[in-house]
Amino acid sequence: MIELLTSAEMAAADRMTIASGTPGIDLMEHAGRAVADTVAAAHPVGSKVVVVAGPGNNGGDGFVAARTLSQHGYLVRVLLLGPLAKLTGDAGEAAKRWGGPLEPASADGLGGAQVIVDAMFGAGLDRPVEGQARAVITAINATGVPVVAVDLPSGINGTSGAVMGTAINAVKTITFFRRKPGHLLLPGRLHCGDVRVVDIGISAKTLAAIAPQSCANEPLLWGSAFPTPRLDGHKYSRGHAVVVSGGASSTGAARLAARGALRVGAGLVTIASPSEALQTNAVASLAVMVRAVDGAEGLREFLADHRRNAVVMGPGLGVGPPTRDLVRAALNGPRAVVLDADALTSFSDDADGLFGCIKGRDGSATVLTPHEGEFVRLFGSPERPGSKLERARDAAVRSGAMVVLKGPDTVVASPDGWASINENASPWLATAGAGDVLAGFIGGLLAQGMPPFEASAAAVWIHGACGNEVGPGLISEDLPEVTPKVLRELLRELRLRTGPPIHR
Repeated sequence: MIELLTSAEMAAADRMTIASGTPGIDLMEHAGRAVADTVAAAHPVGSKVVVVAGPGNNGGDGFVAARTLSQHGYLVRVLLLGPLAKLTGDAGEAAKRWGGPLEPASADGLGGAQVIVDAMFGAGLDRPVEGQARAVITAINATGVPVVAVDLPSGINGTSGAVMGTAINAVKTITFFRRKPGHLLLPGRLHCGDVRVVDIGISAKTLAAIAPQSCANEPLLWGSAFPTPRLDGHKYSRGHAVVVSGGASSTGAARLAARGALRVGAGLVTIASPSEALQTNAVASLAVMVRAVDGAEGLREFLADHRRNAVVMGPGLGVGPPTRDLVRAALNGPRAVVLDADALTSFSDDADGLFGCIKGRDGSATVLTPHEGEFVRLFGSPERPGSKLERARDAAVRSGAMVVLKGPDTVVASPDGWASINENASPWLATAGAGDVLAGFIGGLLAQGMPPFEASAAAVWIHGACGNEVGPGLISEDLPEVTPKVLRELLRELRLRTGPPIHR
């Protein structure tokens, strides 16, 4: 279940399911019972449970959970946020079925709780939390009592992951049918704790009708396109990646990218090195080849060989007009191009010029891999800040390129609207050179013919898995060296799990 649903898409799924003949109260019953099951699995019968319910459907799920727990011997207290008169529709019916007292939500009502069920707001929250709601959330967090959130911790926007003023800190979150982007995007993910997805009776046919274009970045998303060598293949059939190096004092980044491209499976990798750095690059390279390539004209001539089918440039390349000229030379041809670091910053004052070159490539793959700082330098600060997902999508459309907006919740966005959110990144990846290896991973997969969206998402996932494999003490040189183990485990998983492609 890798598809992610925005709050609007989830609301549409509910409406379509109800319209097809399933009563809304039945969906609510399924949801509330799942919440109750989660509480019961972690807390013994007789525990004191406080359910804090809002007046909407999220609160209705809470009323069902309260009734179910009470029927099974738990000591349940229900606090209502908002006026009783607002309890209508399915939520009103769920409150009637609860049948017990509804106390006004307050800090005092939390006393003695051993577990708190947060059923105040769901994924559709789109306004700042204020007044009594803010006070109650603050009080819940101050108790130190474990909180089980219904759908999403109250105060988190389900589409953007933003904290709407303040938000619940949950230890577990129970969501329904599919996860929401806010479960993966920061800071929302930090508030969710363990997330469990439960089936409440919404069909796969409904999902197909909604056709979401956001996914969690998992092997199921891109596994069917992942390249594996043929028995009758050879190094040239596995692609030839080129990494463009900076000058003699800044060759390390290119060598990291080249090593990454080679380890992820490219048949050949060459560092295109300025003559001044040729000896430095050659001494430090074994399986990676090194060739003297000077300036934009030299690069254009070097890339005339069509077998050199993917180029990575930017790491350690330097910022300024010479780098811009090198980028234009690389983009002038049918090969796949990955632009990172200095290759992006060099176009800070000519972003539209870069985007024009990309859009003029007639479909050849271009991947941009900015971190947040590089993203702002290239695309500017938005007038109305949106979610990371929205910003990456907008940037992909504007540039005509695949955009890999890096971070602990890296987003890969395509100009056609598809996007993935990554969730396996290790905090140990926050170290110099890790991004250079990622650029090499992407280039190496592109060289093997993997489509750009799938190649970018796969590289991001592999990068995260490598970071988790190394763990404490990680330095960027470690990442290519643990790649074989990560790939062995990945290929074993793909043989067991891979289905039809998700992104078409």
